[in-house]
Amino acid sequence: MLRRVLCSAFVGFGALGHTAQVPVASHFGPQAGDTTSIGEALEQGRLLSFDKPHYATDGLSVEEHDPLADWRLDDPPNVNSTGHLIFETVSSLLQHWPNTRMRNGHNIVPGTIPTGTLLYHGTWHPELPPGPDWAAFDPEHSVIFCGGVIEYGRCWHLTLITTRPLNVVYFDGNSAAKLSTGTLDSQDIVTWGDVRPDWSFDEWSRITTLCDWGREYNIDGFVSEVMLCNFTSGVRVVSFPNIVDPVIIRNASPRFPFTFEVMYAGSRHNRYPGETRVRLDLSGLVSFYDTELVPSLVPARFGKERWDHRLLNISTEDAVRVKARLEEALSRPAGSSSGYLLNSTDTNSYEPDSVINYAIKTQVQLRHMVMPYIGVNVTPRSIGANANQTASDVLDWARPVYKLCATTHTDRLKDCTMTPSEKLLLDAVQGTMREICRVVTKMWGLGVSVGVDQFMGIDREPDVETIQNTMKIWRSDVDELMAWLDWNVWVKCRPECGPEEICYLTTWPAGFPAPHERARVPRPDEGGHVPPLPSQSVPDSTPVPTDTPVPWRGGMADRELAEDWQRPQPRCIPRIHLYNVGMQFAASDF
Repeated sequence: MLRRVLCSAFVGFGALGHTAQVPVASHFGPQAGDTTSIGEALEQGRLLSFDKPHYATDGLSVEEHDPLADWRLDDPPNVNSTGHLIFETVSSLLQHWPNTRMRNGHNIVPGTIPTGTLLYHGTWHPELPPGPDWAAFDPEHSVIFCGGVIEYGRCWHLTLITTRPLNVVYFDGNSAAKLSTGTLDSQDIVTWGDVRPDWSFDEWSRITTLCDWGREYNIDGFVSEVMLCNFTSGVRVVSFPNIVDPVIIRNASPRFPFTFEVMYAGSRHNRYPGETRVRLDLSGLVSFYDTELVPSLVPARFGKERWDHRLLNISTEDAVRVKARLEEALSRPAGSSSGYLLNSTDTNSYEPDSVINYAIKTQVQLRHMVMPYIGVNVTPRSIGANANQTASDVLDWARPVYKLCATTHTDRLKDCTMTPSEKLLLDAVQGTMREICRVVTKMWGLGVSVGVDQFMGIDREPDVETIQNTMKIWRSDVDELMAWLDWNVWVKCRPECGPEEICYLTTWPAGFPAPHERARVPRPDEGGHVPPLPSQSVPDSTPVPTDTPVPWRGGMADRELAEDWQRPQPRCIPRIHLYNVGMQFAASDF
């Protein structure tokens, strides 16, 4: 697992360095004069950290005083840094699984839907929508909105094909979920300039306001589900048949697994590459995790878990700045721009040979990771001569390895001309890689210092107790790094699901509380009549027959709350039989 957790950082990343930091809260720990010895630190199963200056001294930068001053192995990232969050959310764009788990989106990205893409729309009448409305990439999703409440045969399913690239704006997170808990925050900022939790069901006002705003920038739609501004521009009709009502059939035949097919269609986009029918332009990305662009959210996030990050406390100035940055991006001319070893190690075992053998195997893996960055002049410092060396000094000899690891690939990119979005992405990857390199170099250097490195080490007899404490430090380091990175790719059903099961995260609206509903604004061309929208049942004056259940059309059906609706956890559910948690529908949103 150590290889899987960390090696990908060295193989797959194209850029490295340091993220911007906003000093709301400083690091706490022993100061530079701390006299804790390395022996005492190992006995406690830890290495200590301390503050260092991140500012110029005597008119010279810290780097000019000492080229390695900013590369201490015991200095973790600032608690308010967000580079790793930008890295994770950007690598999760358009993927259903990570955006279902962390559903409150923080990124807005321009993109296109390519020519020749099929879009689907279910409706209760045989006419094209006269204005903005909703479409889907998967027919399993759109047909759920097809048909009338009672009258059989009122079900038309429209298939469109794009005749040119459609310009869209993508909101990440579970941004099609009509919840008051944060899924619509970023849309609210663009739509109204502030967050309006009690407007979560104001669909018509939201889509019309967004489309009116986007017209100046030639925006054809918005992607959470597809919010299409014009059903006659850039698309043409492929087919528009009158089909049997799938919802009524489902209610009449409990064995018909229609609702599961809706959820299963979304699961096809769970992992990378995700939804491939949208092409994003990351050079125009706008992130609410950008601490320079949106400083007002830094104190709002402080001390909160990532699940609870929202945009509620954004300042008016920052909201205006975000929208201006997005408008700038939309106006820009084209072209400008092995944990297995650790987890299998029983560190409580007192078999000397076993403990030392596992430590050596882990050290070999660590050495392979940092090997490209070990210079010929890197020489470990002996800890035998002075047992009272401070923890802050023990690994100073490894700092050149740390710096080279974190800067090798993109050090020269800082001199390139970049858009603000590209600079933000570079900082995010650099900050993420910096912390990975710090932890891996620290682990490797500690292994060298205690004598378990077979290629570079200290002349000393391996001490079982010291090595056991070293391995405790290693385990703690990896656990803390993984918690800091919090990559959604690690969130899986364990053990793996069987052949007739699928790994599932609680997905809106099944198992969620009903949001606060507001009266929606009627279409101006309808004389005050409120037309049906995909998430609502169609008004029908026909009396409801007592023997005919009213089919559900994607609104808030009666059901019990899922225990994990706020922090969804993966679990296996049957692939064939209906999911029995009061589930009526599972959206294929991302």
